[in-house]
Amino acid sequence: MLEAVIAEGSSRSIASIARDLDVPVATAHRQVASLVADGYLARQGAGFHVAGPRLLRLLGQLDEKQVIANCAAPLLHRLAGTLRCVVQLGTLEGDMVTYRIKTGAGAGDLFTRVGMQLEAYCSGIGKVLLAWLPENDREAYLATGPFPALTARTITAPGALRQELARVREQGHAMDDGEIAEGLQCLAVPIRSPDGRVLAAISASRSAAQGGAPPLDVILAEIRVAAAGIEAVLADLLGV
Repeated sequence: MLEAVIAEGSSRSIASIARDLDVPVATAHRQVASLVADGYLARQGAGFHVAGPRLLRLLGQLDEKQVIANCAAPLLHRLAGTLRCVVQLGTLEGDMVTYRIKTGAGAGDLFTRVGMQLEAYCSGIGKVLLAWLPENDREAYLATGPFPALTARTITAPGALRQELARVREQGHAMDDGEIAEGLQCLAVPIRSPDGRVLAAISASRSAAQGGAPPLDVILAEIRVAAAGIEAVLADLLGV
């Protein structure tokens, strides 16, 4: 009833909505009265309703990207153990990557931390998130270049970065090979919401000289499996 009223309650009467839902009109009115009393709906004119103050407060507290991180956490902890790599999840806030999950052996030795923001152009996660921005937003970002070099491998020219982001979209993953820190390799893939938007990315990082970690092709395959698992959890959570 709440979903139906939110969708059409500002233009249709409760009696009309009740008929569509095959609910007795008296029952529908009792349900709506209860939702109004609890603040989830508010009356607007005679017989019409809109979202109430309590529902609007809840919506204001909802961080869609943090929901993704919460769904991803158990899978990423397992992934880090399997790969013996540092595994992270990041989202784009403005022009910066915000790290929301960091896990795995050696995580404390890597300079990133949860809540930290870093430039997007030089990391695997950042390249993924930039690659799937709407074109106008991506071009606006590229217009802020050239970008500072953090290592000799950092892509600094906007044109070169544009080509790199096109490759990322084509191949479905990004790699940072010593671009943000010497000797650090990172593979990243997108996390898509059920409607297809790329709101987050996950990565696995290792030292180029690190022993014990699987080959890069194995790491890429595993993080793709993990991404698919996270997307399935999201779809289930949202009832898609």
